[in-house]
Order: sequence, then C-alpha cells, then structure tokens
Amino acid sequence: MNNAPFQDRPPITDRVNAYDEKHLAIYVRLLMAEEEGADWREVVSVIFGLDPTREPDRAKNVHDSHLARARWMVEAGYQDLLEPRMQ
Repeated sequence: MNNAPFQDRPPITDRVNAYDEKHLAIYVRLLMAEEEGADWREVVSVIFGLDPTREPDRAKNVHDSHLARARWMVEAGYQDLLEPRMQ
C-alpha cells in the first residue's frame, strides 16, 4: 500500500507538477503492473489501499486516471524532469 496521500484524479497540467513528482513511484508501479497483465482490482487494492468491491466506481476511476497520467509521463512528461531547474 502507498503511504502518500493521493487524489482520486491526479491534477492534469501541461507540465510535470508537484503531485506527479511526489507520486512517481506509484506511476512506475502502475505501469509495471499493466505490463505484467495484473488485474486492475488487485493493483488498486495494493497500491492505493482501496477496496474495489466496496467502492467499484471510485477504485476504477483512481486506477484509470493515475494510469493515464503515468502513460503521459512516459510519453511526454519525462522531458520536464530532464530540464535544468532554476535555483
């Protein structure tokens, strides 16, 4: 289970945001689970600590929205992490 607080949907911005940076490990775990063919119900239970039987709509929304953001990070967002930061 993840100890970092999470929102039901990650904030969607054109650049990597603080939420993304704080939840990179979750994004990686979601992508790995998808690659392994894991059932989304097990994934949301393990990563987010949600019970998909008690809260099926919320659990599915949390899983799908975070997985979508994880895919965005792989496709485009990672570039923001490679840019030098202003001090």
